[in-house]
Amino acid sequence: MGHRQDHLRFWHDPALPFLEARRVTDGRRVCYARHSHETFSIGAITGGCSTYWNQGHDETVVPGSVVVMNPEVVHACNPIDDRPWSYDMLYLDNAWLGALQRELGAPDHLDLQLFTARSSRHPALYRHLVTLCDTLFDPDASRLARETEATALIVEMQRRLAPRMPASRDDPEGLRRAADYIAAHCTEAIGLDDICHAAGLSRSYLVRRFKAHYGLTPHAFLTDRRIRLGRHKLRSGQPIAEVAMDCGFADQAHFQRTFKRLQAATPGQYAAGHHSR
Repeated sequence: MGHRQDHLRFWHDPALPFLEARRVTDGRRVCYARHSHETFSIGAITGGCSTYWNQGHDETVVPGSVVVMNPEVVHACNPIDDRPWSYDMLYLDNAWLGALQRELGAPDHLDLQLFTARSSRHPALYRHLVTLCDTLFDPDASRLARETEATALIVEMQRRLAPRMPASRDDPEGLRRAADYIAAHCTEAIGLDDICHAAGLSRSYLVRRFKAHYGLTPHAFLTDRRIRLGRHKLRSGQPIAEVAMDCGFADQAHFQRTFKRLQAATPGQYAAGHHSR
């Protein structure tokens, strides 16, 4: 359900678990470190302008812009010189999105069709996205209305965004093995030697190539995965102090600082947005 925190609102409904939304009315108070999501993400800039960084590509986005983030892609949006800006963000479950894409003609062998475009200024796509977010945050909107608008957005996405050819999962450089090891052991106090041993890489190669491939250093990648795990635990109702310890942080204060730096919201704001009724 919707939850208001002045400049920041979250929307989530257990009846529609494949959708999550965030609405920010004063982006000057919301700054992100580079991070990624396991879900597909798409956002609409509704006012002002901001910088948008997506895995090496930097641009300024303005009202009417749509930003597009494939799962696992490192990105960040931030204000420009303390100028006001506002935006809506939508997070779509990969399996739900992939099933709709296949209904619309995406290849059957793809679990999820990724997109080449990092952004778009197509007016129809922008309108569909803002209309869906308006519907999600409308307390009087029905489940049917929300599902209908969500499906209409996917139809428009498939029409307006260029599909990307699937990349090979083969990784002779061992970087995928390194990333998988970090993700699996992100709550532990692992060292560089642990990662290199698991991936069969030298320390110098890992440090040099990992950031070039993933957009994050091994340490930043580990922190990103800890915060991702923390979001899941907060959504399940686990207390913040327990989440901090379970995710490998030294204490609750360290977890809160890191969470806010990557998510532009405190753990308490995030949890309240997913458990208000």
